[in-house]
Amino acid sequence: MTSYNQAILEFAQAGIAALEERASKTNTIKTAAAESHFLCNWMASALKKRRFSKLIANELTQWIRDGRSMGAGAQLPSLLARIDEQYRSAMSNQQLGQSLKLFLSELEGNDWVVILDEEVSTKLKLDSDGESSLVISHEQYEGHIDGNHLIKPITLFVRANEQELARLAVKHNILLSQGDKKASLIKHHKAYRVFPNNEQPSLALLLD
Repeated sequence: MTSYNQAILEFAQAGIAALEERASKTNTIKTAAAESHFLCNWMASALKKRRFSKLIANELTQWIRDGRSMGAGAQLPSLLARIDEQYRSAMSNQQLGQSLKLFLSELEGNDWVVILDEEVSTKLKLDSDGESSLVISHEQYEGHIDGNHLIKPITLFVRANEQELARLAVKHNILLSQGDKKASLIKHHKAYRVFPNNEQPSLALLLD
């Protein structure tokens, strides 16, 4: 059975290949606007023909809408390149538990407030004096990591610049879910999830 990760990576690589084939032809306009228009049409055709897994249908519909309304501003070629790079690296990560520990160590080294020894089962408030902060419930941190492996999903409650968070996650080959403020149990934080084997069920947080 195809996973979301496999589906989104297959789609991104097919789009990149289509763009490269177009660029190889003579007398082809290679401006950002022309490339975005081509990819938007390519995506629309792929959706109509159901060429790719229905797992990514919502994302594909949104990107087509963005391409039609924003043109080159939708940055569709860049989007596919980022998906390809981040997902290929993350899907090859066989020691996600170890990666997560190294990720947290780097955050602490960057003067983040990192709390791993608090049980988070109800709404809480963290006074971090404006510093970037991350909280993982003690029960999850101790019980969902087995050696170098992540065996159950972990929720990270984070208050920080989201692109800085994405950059550090990418550095450690970790796929984080999109941030969800409504799902967070820590005031002024967003909830992000990490899944075993980096198997996100929907589009991960991408580095711009």
